[in-house]
Amino acid sequence: MKIQANQIRPGMILEHQGRQWSVLKIQLIQPGKGGAFIQVEMRDFRTGNKTNERWRTADTVEKLLVEERDCQYLFAEGDQLTFMEVETFDQFTIHRDVVGEPAAFLQDGMPVTVDFVEGAPVSVNLPPTVVMAVVEADAVVKGQTASSSYKPGLLENGLRVMIPPFVEAGTRIVVNTSDCSYVERAKD
Repeated sequence: MKIQANQIRPGMILEHQGRQWSVLKIQLIQPGKGGAFIQVEMRDFRTGNKTNERWRTADTVEKLLVEERDCQYLFAEGDQLTFMEVETFDQFTIHRDVVGEPAAFLQDGMPVTVDFVEGAPVSVNLPPTVVMAVVEADAVVKGQTASSSYKPGLLENGLRVMIPPFVEAGTRIVVNTSDCSYVERAKD
């Protein structure tokens, strides 16, 4: 199915130069002179090679039909992540690089959707937000206002996130899985 380049989103599977690519990141660039274009970081899901490609916003690209299946994350063994299909109970493994940075948010039993192209898993879509505990938070600097300042905090999965001054170690917060940003304090 042909789509315009400005409709490309992370997680999509594209066919380009006879190979199948998983879109990792996109960036819309609007130079001072000339037309806007899309900078797309992609990974060939067969070989694992990464590339960057640029398209004008009006260009068309081939989007592959993807079968989306409901799955559940089970466990990690080294760099291999094991998932189970909810309907058939079939288990399969995916390399951590296929999931990318959001793999740090995977929790045992977490429901996810996995995209399959030609029977092979090519990408994993996590829930938009996840609840994590803050294990370490810097002290509040006197004189900072609560509305405009954030401080670094360390989550239970080892990632750093900028949190508001009122959040302390031991607090459970909601974190956006796509950009690792603080959303709100978790309701217990």
